[in-house]
Amino acid sequence: MKKKLNLFIRRVSVIINDENRKSISRILKESLHFWIVKKEIPYFYFGKFLYRKDVSNYKDYLSSKEVDKITLSKKLHRIQFSKLLRNKLSFALFMEENNFPVPQLVSYNHKNQFYLNSKPTKIDSEEKLLQFFESQFNLNEINGLFLKSTTGMGGKGCFLINRNNLHNQVTKYYKEIVNDDFVHQKIIVQHPKINMIYQHSINTIRFTTYIDKNGEKHILSAFMRFGSGGSFIDNSSAGGICVSVDLKEGKLKGKSHQLMKHGGKQLIKHPDSNIIFNDFQIPYFEESKELVLTAITLIPDRIIGWDIAIGKKGPILVEGNDNNSLITPDIIYGGYLKNPIFKEILEEA
Repeated sequence: MKKKLNLFIRRVSVIINDENRKSISRILKESLHFWIVKKEIPYFYFGKFLYRKDVSNYKDYLSSKEVDKITLSKKLHRIQFSKLLRNKLSFALFMEENNFPVPQLVSYNHKNQFYLNSKPTKIDSEEKLLQFFESQFNLNEINGLFLKSTTGMGGKGCFLINRNNLHNQVTKYYKEIVNDDFVHQKIIVQHPKINMIYQHSINTIRFTTYIDKNGEKHILSAFMRFGSGGSFIDNSSAGGICVSVDLKEGKLKGKSHQLMKHGGKQLIKHPDSNIIFNDFQIPYFEESKELVLTAITLIPDRIIGWDIAIGKKGPILVEGNDNNSLITPDIIYGGYLKNPIFKEILEEA
């Protein structure tokens, strides 16, 4: 209860201190209208910053009911595809088998049972886990691994394990690792141009794809996420910065966005590197679009959020999400319902 109260206070503080806020009378009028039109308490009116002066089309944004209708739709999502997308081990193995550019799977674990080259090893002490990772580094001639929970979401359950600080990291994460299931992947070498903006996380493009009832494939939107302040996670739910991407030109557009619970800041440049977002050309953007459209042919779930990293030699498919949060892309796009295709999606869901 205390946590919810603190979150509420933080949200109210963001609204009160927002210099781009509409007048109180206009906010009250619009939020009441949003309530009537969407038939729910206008939580998303405030959560999606529709109270800001530069938002005039507030009715074009999805309500929580509309988001749930799409996310939970059995017409748009099939259980076999959902299971494949949500299990990161199954997804990694499947995409590797189909020769997709994905982060290389080095090993994995089901709680204290660890697997390297399909051979099981039981890990029941910090010392054994230390030895296991040391052997990984030596065998693969690498200095680190990226661990993520097999079923984790929103950047939760992710660790960077480095050779230089391995002992401390094993001590810190031992219990969490051996009490959950993780995939252990080679760390992506990010394109130097993306590193210019922020080098401490793998900064991914989130594409939202849709297959219509006639089987035609669409990319509905794209935005790029960046970590900040030393974080190795770029997820918006973990405080990451999100910037809209022009689908035709492959350039970042306008200011950044941040979820309200993390402060809701809008920035014209990255706070760490001071690189201006607007008109920044993303390397291998056309190849990234081609990659997600090809991925749909393998996993034809009708709405998927794909995370694409930009490597030195091209795009890398990090993961796909059938339970793609539509909150951030709705904000980034400027109201999904102004897109005629999205109206079709809602009608069918």
